[in-house]
Amino acid sequence: MQATDLQLLRAMIAQHKRYDILFGLVGLLATMVGVVTLLVLFIDLVLDGYPRLTYDFFTSFPSRRAEEAGILSAWVGTVLVMLVTAVAAIPLGVGAAIYLEEYAPKNWMTDLIEINVTNLAGVPSIVYGLLALGLFVYILDFGQSILTAGLTLALLILPVIIVATRESLRSIPVAIREAAYALGATRWQMVSDHLLRYSMGGILTGIIIGMARAIGETAPIITIGALTFIAFLPPVPFTIDPSTDLPAGPFDWLFSPFTVLPIQMFNWVSRPQAAFLENAAATGIVIIVATLAMNGLAIWLRYRIRKHIKW
Repeated sequence: MQATDLQLLRAMIAQHKRYDILFGLVGLLATMVGVVTLLVLFIDLVLDGYPRLTYDFFTSFPSRRAEEAGILSAWVGTVLVMLVTAVAAIPLGVGAAIYLEEYAPKNWMTDLIEINVTNLAGVPSIVYGLLALGLFVYILDFGQSILTAGLTLALLILPVIIVATRESLRSIPVAIREAAYALGATRWQMVSDHLLRYSMGGILTGIIIGMARAIGETAPIITIGALTFIAFLPPVPFTIDPSTDLPAGPFDWLFSPFTVLPIQMFNWVSRPQAAFLENAAATGIVIIVATLAMNGLAIWLRYRIRKHIKW
């Protein structure tokens, strides 16, 4: 190689390095703009709502007096709705992903299902609310209840769980499958004893991220008729219901009216008094902390599980 060609090559490499540095700086700047903006907004939210984060705030019902209002019915409703969502979405989502990835024949029907599952992950949440209103509220007659809300959010996060589970299963090397078959394992033994074990980190991550999305959803919950003001809790199983003087059944709470944290926050934001805006800010802090905690748990579980996996 001549000296001139070597100099041209060096100049070209130096130019590409400058482009790489420039692109990195632009990407860092774009990231910092978003992060700093969110951080400023969160700090402002904390400054407004932190004084209201007291024990009474978590143990009091909503009230027309801002200083006496709390989120007891809202956070209890959120926990119960998330419980129904998890029970409905996790087995169905993981089972559907296992079938599509390991059992379903590769034909046009499977391709159509895969395309629709992927597209459903990007459908606006209000569409799920309208679907649930017609199916669960009117056709199945579940009413505007915790069961309806849980099933609605389960439909919302189902595509997320299916896609995350399938991607996690695909990441397992083919050699694992072949080794299990070589030792005489059936397909189900291969899936249950090997694939699920090795892909559990990715599956749990998808589940928790889906649940973190569901906990902050407002549009579908409003559509199915969540209450904006509720000053009672769902009946506790096997205790005396004051309205009927009869013991509550084990599943009566599923058909109880409800509210959730985003709805309670929306109710307070719509009020003109500044004190209610402080309550709304405090509720926003609770929602953000719960979402960050769930995402942090997903990262920690994925790290712990992958650390202890031995191929």
